[in-house]
Amino acid sequence: MVKMTQNMQMNIRPNPSGDLPEVDPSAYVDPSAQLIGRVQIGPRVLVGPNAVIRADEVSAGGEVKPIIIQADCNIQDGVIIHALAGTEVTIGPRTSIAHGAIIHGPASIGEGCFVGFGTVVFRAQLGSGVFVGVRAVVEDVDVPDDSFIPTSALINKASLAQLQKTEPRDREFMKKIVQANLKLTHGYRELS
Repeated sequence: MVKMTQNMQMNIRPNPSGDLPEVDPSAYVDPSAQLIGRVQIGPRVLVGPNAVIRADEVSAGGEVKPIIIQADCNIQDGVIIHALAGTEVTIGPRTSIAHGAIIHGPASIGEGCFVGFGTVVFRAQLGSGVFVGVRAVVEDVDVPDDSFIPTSALINKASLAQLQKTEPRDREFMKKIVQANLKLTHGYRELS
């Protein structure tokens, strides 16, 4: 039996402009994940099964903006990350994007955030340390650092002032998720 290397297993391909994803060698991308176009995956990132990260829409000037996933992030099962033409997505270091979330650019998510299961983030910027509950929708708004967005909330400019700050238990949960996924990244890298 031949042991396959990570590069043989990754499902990466160019976008119509010819841009190819760049994946740090210390990252782990599940073979069922799709990386398309101008995607940059940083050190120790975990991209889970059936995630789709697609940077392919061309701006009026002919440029495709990148989708950047910084160090120590985890992009969990079934996550979709994409962006409108001429816009980009940046996911800050040590951030968790949970199962089934959709991040659609233009979007920026700060360092140490947790974006909950089934959440949608569109035309939004999240500061550092933001906790987004399950199935929330965050649209067309800049969310301040350390904000807590409850489960099923709709956060836009009108509701932004109602947000509370994260509690110590929320911050501890976010750290534990990152640590658990860093262990998974290492473990999967060892297997490949």
